[in-house]
Amino acid sequence: MQLHLKTNVRQNYRQVFDAFDEQLFRKLAPPYPKLKLIRFDGSEPGNVVEVELQTGIKSYSWTSLITERTITDTEAWFIDEGQILPPPLKRWHHKHLVTANKSGATIHDIINYSSGNKMLDLALYPFMLAGFGMRKPIYQKVFGKV
Repeated sequence: MQLHLKTNVRQNYRQVFDAFDEQLFRKLAPPYPKLKLIRFDGSEPGNVVEVELQTGIKSYSWTSLITERTITDTEAWFIDEGQILPPPLKRWHHKHLVTANKSGATIHDIINYSSGNKMLDLALYPFMLAGFGMRKPIYQKVFGKV
């Protein structure tokens, strides 16, 4: 299943892309489940990001590997792929894409995920949309609202 969210911001696409660091990662964390950051190497291929999702009842490990990073004259992106995922996820591919536009930049969160069950993927969609939709006001606060 794919989720593609777009947020327009005021800053230049390279400034935005270069700001994808541990500090921004912490700001983007949803209020629930609580994320405990275990490891954050960065956004270069081979880097690892490891978190513990704390639900209050049980904790789950989530480890992603940065598999790709590209910068062009008009866009920049990196991809994180899930290596260890919390149930029910079996596949996770998140492209963090920043494109140039006339007023600044557009941040794209392009997420492909799978539980292995299409009905469950559909049921998860509203939760994914809510969790990642919360990033829009944070992006606009950090990078300026258009």
